[in-house]
Amino acid sequence: MESIKFLYITCKEKSEAQKIGRALVEEKLAACVNILPDMESIYHWQGKIESSHEVVLIAKTSSQLVSTCTERVKELHTYETPCILSIAIEGGEPGYIKWLLDETKAH
Repeated sequence: MESIKFLYITCKEKSEAQKIGRALVEEKLAACVNILPDMESIYHWQGKIESSHEVVLIAKTSSQLVSTCTERVKELHTYETPCILSIAIEGGEPGYIKWLLDETKAH
């Protein structure tokens, strides 16, 4: 059975997450995206500890589309090194999984 993945992506602001999310869904690279606003990140960057408010974008896709999705996000993203993490999903409601896979079948 074909598997699904969640892509966990952080964005600078809500409008960037909306732009990326809409493109992924319109291009059938993701069946659905969730945008979670106002998350605080603390991280090392270029030798310093940084802190910033970001937006989380979770894209739901098939495992076969992870690399294509990742490349598309990188094209649209403003960060030099965007956080794009693939998370394996081990199960779920069968009808939802079927819908998700059907919505990303065009690729």
